[in-house]
Amino acid sequence: MNRLTETVKQLIIINVLVFLGSTLLGNSEVAYNLFSLFYPNSQYFKPWQIITHMFMHGDLMHIFFNMFALWMFGSTVEQVFGQKKFIFFYISAGLGAVALSFIVYYFQAIPLLQTVSELGLSSEVVNQIINIDILDGSYLRGELLERGMIPILQENSTTITQISQEQFKAFFDLNRLNRTSMVGASGAIMGILVAFGMLFPNSKLMLIFLPIPIKAKYFIPGIIILDLVSAVTGQSFFSPSNTAYVAHIGGALTGFLMMLFWKKNQFDKYRWN
Repeated sequence: MNRLTETVKQLIIINVLVFLGSTLLGNSEVAYNLFSLFYPNSQYFKPWQIITHMFMHGDLMHIFFNMFALWMFGSTVEQVFGQKKFIFFYISAGLGAVALSFIVYYFQAIPLLQTVSELGLSSEVVNQIINIDILDGSYLRGELLERGMIPILQENSTTITQISQEQFKAFFDLNRLNRTSMVGASGAIMGILVAFGMLFPNSKLMLIFLPIPIKAKYFIPGIIILDLVSAVTGQSFFSPSNTAYVAHIGGALTGFLMMLFWKKNQFDKYRWN
């Protein structure tokens, strides 16, 4: 049985305590808005979310599978790395997940912002509009956006009739992006999976619902490829459709690059041990 290492144990404890605190104590929505990661243009974005989102989880299954993977693979990797190198690697992979998510966000947002810029509204007004609360239960409503836009536009000598369908859709899509948030340790854990695969390429792994042993050097790249396909197509293979596939890829890529760097420089001043 895989031995639970000290840093992995502490990470699991922190994640479980945060999950219990955010779901059982006080207002879980308030905790979610404070500590989940929102994009920088969102009214809910706070700098500390870059770290705190790694310890937030959406539901019991989410935290269970993440902590199970952290125990299964993280303990083995920590035994090789040691505590300091492991926690540095873990946090760095999580930050890599954030970085790629933000890059993709800006590539999505830039053409939308260019579309609405044709109206000549200031950036402050645009931010007001794209942060209007248009959530009705579990759905975003265009009529709520229109209703909220009218007084803002009137204050700036613009009417709703001056906005084209394309511009309205751009505002709606920007609002949707700004309400998107990310929680979970998955990005960091994907980095750990990559490290495990590069350290133990011939170890045999299995999915719970596919009990066929596959070597890590094939299994882990396969998981990453599925995440990449899901990120591009929106088609979910195993996990829920709201999974942050781009974050998974960012964490995996960061883990891969760090492993390459450490391997290349294992005998020079950058080595850890």
